[in-house]
Amino acid sequence: MITGVAGFIGSNLAEALIEKGYTVVGLDNFDPFYDKSIKIRNLQSLIKSKDFFFIEGSLNDTEMYEILAGNFDVVIHLAAKAGVQPSLSDPVSYLDNNVKGTNILLEWMRRKNIRKFIFASSSSVYGNSASVPFEESGIVNAPISPYAFSKASCELLNYTYHYLYKMDVINLRLFTVFGERQRPDLAIHKFVRQIFAGEPIVLNGDGSSARDYTYISDIVNGLLAAINYVLSNSCIYENINLGNNKPVSLMGMVNVIKKNISIQPQLIFGDKKPGDVEITCANIEKAGNLLGYNPQVSFEQGIKKFVDWYTLQNEYK
Repeated sequence: MITGVAGFIGSNLAEALIEKGYTVVGLDNFDPFYDKSIKIRNLQSLIKSKDFFFIEGSLNDTEMYEILAGNFDVVIHLAAKAGVQPSLSDPVSYLDNNVKGTNILLEWMRRKNIRKFIFASSSSVYGNSASVPFEESGIVNAPISPYAFSKASCELLNYTYHYLYKMDVINLRLFTVFGERQRPDLAIHKFVRQIFAGEPIVLNGDGSSARDYTYISDIVNGLLAAINYVLSNSCIYENINLGNNKPVSLMGMVNVIKKNISIQPQLIFGDKKPGDVEITCANIEKAGNLLGYNPQVSFEQGIKKFVDWYTLQNEYK
């Protein structure tokens, strides 16, 4: 079962699992954070498969769980209210959807005796860590946004269910995933759209902040490896980074996009946003050791793939 299946990561993961012969039940509530039509398009190839079943509903809707029949080998929990900046203006909904929703899901799993759980956490749990690259053994008790707090809280909640009910849990801390189907509000997608439209790009800060951009196919491969690991082992609780270990500055990101589009964008430098961290960088040794994780797509290659995809999508609109 995949929660958040109509999203960027969920739809790509579901396709990969079906290609490998799994049956997938996908849940999504089509949160209005961005246009529902985008999520519907993400599901187009999936709904043609006899091995895919879709249920629309919220994790907080206890009645929805009554129609979830069957025995699930593993639950991959990708659903969440996303975005650091929106969480500052509406923190209550982030706690309600992310923490409460995860708690209700875990309770349902406990009652159904489903004991294999993979949770999509975030690099944001590290906050402005002084130790770079970020290691899973570090203490993550200083989140600087409600979104980050909600993800860190879910990790603790997951441990409680591991300890009390012997659930096997992997919290995957994902680092700035990008690629085809990326959310339209995220920087790469937004900047590409603005450059093609001849609109100025607003950069928050002086352009020196950096992110460990990780291409979608590498993240999907990491998720597939985590599924195999949790199904093959017992009595486990692990926090694992999935990143690229190669941070790219904000200005560096703009320059790579500009190179692939061959249009000179107008840049406007604005104030740094509260809640935004200075840098993210994943130590991926643990992922390599436990999952055989080894990212293959460079940032430059990923941007080219994204620009090609974006161009093709807009040619057929």
